[in-house]
Amino acid sequence: MAESPITILQRQRALLQAEYAYEKAEFQRLTEATGIERKVERGVAWYPLTLGRSYHNSLDQLVVEVRRQTPSPLPLKGEGGHHQEGLTSAGHSTLPLEGERGGGLEPSLFEPGKPVCFFSQDASGDRHGTGGLLHYYKFVAQVSYVEDNLMVVALPSPDALEQIRDAYRLGVQLYLDEQTYRLMFEALDDVISAKTGRLADLREIFHSTLPCGKFTFDAVRFPWLNTSQQAAVNEVLWAKDVAVVHGPPGTGKTTTLVEAVYETLRRETQVMVCAQSNMAVDWISEKLVDRGVSVLRIGNPTRVTDKMLSFTYERRFESHPLYTELWAVRKAIRDVYASKSGSSESRHQKIARLKDRATDLEYTINQALFADAKVIACTLAGSANRLLTGMKFGTLFIDEAAQALEAACWIAIRKAHRVIFAGDHRQLPPTIKSPEAMRGGLDKTLMEYIVENKPRAVSLLTVQYRMCDTIMQFPNREFYGGQLTSAPEVKYRGILDWDTAVEWIDSTPEDSGESASGLSRVNYTEAELTLASLQRYFEKIGKDRLLEENVDVGIISPYKGQVRLLARLLKRDKYWKPFRRLITVNTVDGFQGQERDVIVISLVRSNEQGDIGFLRDLRRMNVAITRARMKLIIIGDKATICRMPFYRRLAEYIDEQW
Repeated sequence: MAESPITILQRQRALLQAEYAYEKAEFQRLTEATGIERKVERGVAWYPLTLGRSYHNSLDQLVVEVRRQTPSPLPLKGEGGHHQEGLTSAGHSTLPLEGERGGGLEPSLFEPGKPVCFFSQDASGDRHGTGGLLHYYKFVAQVSYVEDNLMVVALPSPDALEQIRDAYRLGVQLYLDEQTYRLMFEALDDVISAKTGRLADLREIFHSTLPCGKFTFDAVRFPWLNTSQQAAVNEVLWAKDVAVVHGPPGTGKTTTLVEAVYETLRRETQVMVCAQSNMAVDWISEKLVDRGVSVLRIGNPTRVTDKMLSFTYERRFESHPLYTELWAVRKAIRDVYASKSGSSESRHQKIARLKDRATDLEYTINQALFADAKVIACTLAGSANRLLTGMKFGTLFIDEAAQALEAACWIAIRKAHRVIFAGDHRQLPPTIKSPEAMRGGLDKTLMEYIVENKPRAVSLLTVQYRMCDTIMQFPNREFYGGQLTSAPEVKYRGILDWDTAVEWIDSTPEDSGESASGLSRVNYTEAELTLASLQRYFEKIGKDRLLEENVDVGIISPYKGQVRLLARLLKRDKYWKPFRRLITVNTVDGFQGQERDVIVISLVRSNEQGDIGFLRDLRRMNVAITRARMKLIIIGDKATICRMPFYRRLAEYIDEQW
């Protein structure tokens, strides 16, 4: 007998509780037992800091600028650093190479919206954080903006600013995001307890075999889309309850989703568009703006460009004609609080009058902003923003839904009548840290449940525009049932004549061996082989052509330790200096949603036991392989890795191409 929807959700809640408990324990351990240098290397802390200016932003938050200082370089071979594998896509930034902005600094997992705490070290420690007691300040702040070495942090009070201004050797560390957990628990409780209404209906439809409703009007033609994309947009328009746009790599998922949003807005006055990460929300928002759609971005944008700022709530709020008056009223309130003149009663009355005026102005501005917007864009957690209180939407679009925890989706679904999911459950899943939660299936997303229960609600995009056919065919066979085809313009493209688009260079155990590096893995000899192989390919292409045609390259490893090692080897060797702007080094997670002309993958694992650890997650390998447009080079110890049937089939497929 099938489980009831409520039982499924109750199990999800218990698993989420296990994940929360695990994260709390890990945060406690990180805070108490992990040295500053390791925190900095893992990207979860900046130390030492210098404080910059402080001011009130458009949301009337007190913010302060902090800047991280350049640490001393760490040794290359046999490095003693500690690294973390399997971080979220949002948390990975491209490691900067020499000559680029931020060169010499560790990668950072800070991003807008994340909670942080400040700490200081007493005078007995050194500037690297070795020795000396740490003092954590008893307030939680939030990242407002971060780029390269500069971060703007929103503080809870002026007193918090005074505390850190007097600090000796100040640092900042990521804090446990308890707010998002609280929102997820609240959403699950609401869904579980719903007896009637649309929320109860969607719960039963999503987690049972109940049929979804469909409208029956004639299909709309979109000549600029391919056949599968047109079908997907029409399925979105026909859906009364739910639809899924399944977009494998390079199939134009974003293009299709933007068209679906645009066409939906011919029938509805306003929709909500969400994604798990700020970066994903920014990406779909920019594409909607390009299509001529009026977007109001709620929350914390990560791509802080002029274009990005133009549709953020903060920028539009500041641009409203009434904002100048509101700013003056807010300043007057702060001045009265700081003033000692007059009686306390008169000051209290004046503050009350000013606050009433400020509230009226805010309400008027907000009404105007939301009335003008066709799309409200935010993260799933951001849909609980106070600005959206009480708002309901006919349609909710969730992009990158295969990377979002089910509980996070329900935060936004509570505001919607119907839901459109877009993503690819054959690529990266949500990141789960608790082994118990992982075993229990917390990483199974709501989109996956719907794909299983409602196959007729799923539209697969079948034409891909990224990879040449030779690269595409293996993931097509392994992950997509052979249903994909390559667009004619990419099917046979390549960089060199008489070249093979895929190759596997064997790093045999005699030449190669993995070693642990903190929480990650490195393989020094394989890293050197990786760069030597890329150099040979570069020499075949020729320096002039590489630079003139901007042939871009991605070097990927599933292991953070190997990524760090490869980045340092690139910086050390003068050969790469002319090409560094063309080369990106990152983890698989960091390359999600990206593509390059050439992809080189260092698999790292090499041992007699045949233990491949992290490489067992085949969805990550699907992401790595499908980043390549014209050339894919895999570096790895076949004797170790090909004990797993998937990799054996991959090696055999590549051998067939030669």
